[in-house]
Formats: sequence, structure tokens, C-alpha cells
Amino acid sequence: MKFEKLIKGKLVKRYKRFLADIILENGDEITAHVPNSGAMTSCIEDNCDVWLTFHDNPKRKLKYTLELTKMGENLICTNTGVANKIAIEAIENGFIKELQGYDYLKPEQKYGQNSRIDIFLENQNQKCYVEVKSVSLKIDDTLAFPDSVTSRGTKHLNELCDMVEQGHRAVMLYVVQRTDDLPFRLACEIDKKYCEAFKEVTKKGVEVLVYQSSINYETISINKRLDLQI
Repeated sequence: MKFEKLIKGKLVKRYKRFLADIILENGDEITAHVPNSGAMTSCIEDNCDVWLTFHDNPKRKLKYTLELTKMGENLICTNTGVANKIAIEAIENGFIKELQGYDYLKPEQKYGQNSRIDIFLENQNQKCYVEVKSVSLKIDDTLAFPDSVTSRGTKHLNELCDMVEQGHRAVMLYVVQRTDDLPFRLACEIDKKYCEAFKEVTKKGVEVLVYQSSINYETISINKRLDLQI
């Protein structure tokens, strides 16, 4: 996926989850939309380098969107909506081998308990439900999910399990959106209930895939599979 032209700045502060004050390289101070509802622990800090896109849409209150941050030598895509886009791209170009062989792909398909599955795949013989989670948390020498308690994430796990019990295929796909060369694990110290649900549903047949992204100032794409550390 290609980014629209990125504009560099320095973070002043993030607040109210979805807002960030930023000083651009030209000296202008602006407020940007932060498309990330998580804690963003380990991927943002005051005065860090950030990159934004500009959208001159009269319907938008905030013209700038935060896309990337840099922590140390590593780039992080903090826009969680990108994970779905690059997952679909990687399926359609054949990179995610485990999700090939389907004739039909639809994003945001209604299913479960008044929910929408991120990616729905189907062929003559099988329906496959793929839930995508964006990973940006680093804890010590591991990458981890979630970065905060997520009752919504636990609900998604249980709904995937419901699809398995109905005879369908269900996949939990974690997309790491930072460039650290580290293993991936669940952050059970942050959300014990999520981990308990994860263990239960994977015993019942929910599959797990973890893929990491390659990120630069022009593009982001899924580039390698990671193992899950238990």
C-alpha cells in the first residue's frame, strides 16, 4: 500500500485518544486526528518524529491524520485501519499462503452478534472468517497484543469460535505494524481475560496467523510471517 504524501513533524502531545498536537517542519502547530483507540504504549512519546497525511476535504474538521511514528530506529504505523488494507492486499497478491484458494473476498461482512468480520472469504466448499488486529506494542524484547484491556477483542474471539462450531473456518490474523526484529506474544499481563479466551477458542479450532509489515516513508506491506510465542 502506498501512503499519500507524508508530512514530517514533531509530536507535542496526544490527548483524548484521537487528537494530537504536532509542530510541522515549517513551524506550523496543528492538531491531527489519531486513528488509534489503543493506549499506543511504546509507539509514541512527546517530541518523537511523526509523519502525517493531509486531506483537504471540507467535511473534515481535522485536515491532518497521524500515520507513522519513529521510536529509536524503528518505524511504526499507528493508523490501525491500515492493517485491514494491507491484509487484503497480501491475500489478493498471494503473499499470505494460508488464505489462498477462495473465489470471493468481502471486507466488513456482517456476522455474529451484530458484528462485522474484517475479511470474509468464500469458495464452493468453505466460508472463512478472518479477524484482523493491528499490533504496535513492544514490551521489553517482544512485540505483543493487546496494548490495553479489550472486551471487544474478546468478543471477536468468541464470535470466531461460533463460526467454527457452525462448520466454517475462522482465523485470527495479527498484523504487526512496526519494524522491530522481535518475536510476538500475547500480553496476558495486560488483559488476562483476552488470553483465557484465546486459549479456549484456539483449542476449539480457531486458527492463528501473525504477519509483520515492512514500512518506509512511501509504502507499507506485509512481508514475513512470525511465530506466536506461548
